[in-house]
Amino acid sequence: MRRRGAVGRGAAAGVRAGERGSAMVEFVWLAILLLVPLVYLLLATFEVQRGAFGVSAASRAAGRAFSLAESPQEGRQRARAAAAMVLRDQGVDRFELEISCRPEPCLSPGSVATVVVRTEVALPWAPDVLGGGAPRFAVSATHRVPSGRYVEAAR
Repeated sequence: MRRRGAVGRGAAAGVRAGERGSAMVEFVWLAILLLVPLVYLLLATFEVQRGAFGVSAASRAAGRAFSLAESPQEGRQRARAAAAMVLRDQGVDRFELEISCRPEPCLSPGSVATVVVRTEVALPWAPDVLGGGAPRFAVSATHRVPSGRYVEAAR
């Protein structure tokens, strides 16, 4: 026997008994579908940013090491060692280092050494799509270091 004016919650909301509690399941699935790609996007962005910061710091360190050397050959060795150390801190193993000077010769008074560091950053957890290797971003940085005008020239 029903009392007059008393309507059940399900009848008032228009929800059948079999659908109660399904909103929570739908919310969880929607959250997973939206949050997983967002987290991946953030991780990929952080990985590329880490590589970009690494090559920027490596080019700066390599330029300083090159400019403080006694000879261009010693400077190139020091620059490669400095760049490798900085990039190792950022988790980068392979890189290219290019050093050029204008005007020649390097380390002469008034010359400017240009140091370029290049590497590639692989996206995390990215599959080998169609056999072409994992997707990669190329990152590079350039640093220019002037030699002082009032330094002793090499004899």
